[in-house]
Amino acid sequence: VHTKSFHIHIKYYNQTTEWLLSRTRHRPKIAVVCGSGLGLLADGVTNKEIFPYADIPNFPVSTVPGHEGCLVFGILKGKSCVFMQGRFHLYEGYSLWVYCMVSGPNFETIAEARMLQVLGCDSVGMSTVPEVTVAKHCGLRVFGLSLITNKVSLDYSREEKVNHEEVLEISKMRAEHLQMMLNTLIARSHQLDEGINVN
Repeated sequence: VHTKSFHIHIKYYNQTTEWLLSRTRHRPKIAVVCGSGLGLLADGVTNKEIFPYADIPNFPVSTVPGHEGCLVFGILKGKSCVFMQGRFHLYEGYSLWVYCMVSGPNFETIAEARMLQVLGCDSVGMSTVPEVTVAKHCGLRVFGLSLITNKVSLDYSREEKVNHEEVLEISKMRAEHLQMMLNTLIARSHQLDEGINVN
């Protein structure tokens, strides 16, 4: 059963790849996965070719606010790149390979945050880990870059409550700094077979 399922997935992946390759002249060596509110990191790309996820065969669709849901191919700092404006989360119903993470869609409870702290976690999110797991499975090299947008509450007596709107606002405030950092990373990259993950 697992072998049959695997071959079905490979067939879908091949269909998706062939569809994209037939519609873009770009052959990117750098991939950037944009997190909540960070789709504008692709704004500096030239020679853009944009494909909404909904138009791509067998491709998942982002359902979370702040995730535009487009693949943007183009040139940044002289390098061919592809940007995923919108990622996929377990809580949206997408399954991936085995890993450990907080799957969302709600932000961590105080009890969960305390448990994660005991386990030695310095930061927590609802994404990045699945994407890196899949990328490593595919033999890709990954550079992960995360923007920490909120502080997790560990105290029941505090009134702090995190919401997605605040996360998007912080992302918007810091996007320019991330854009400059990303531009520098891409301009200085010497090996073009790396994936770059921005959370």
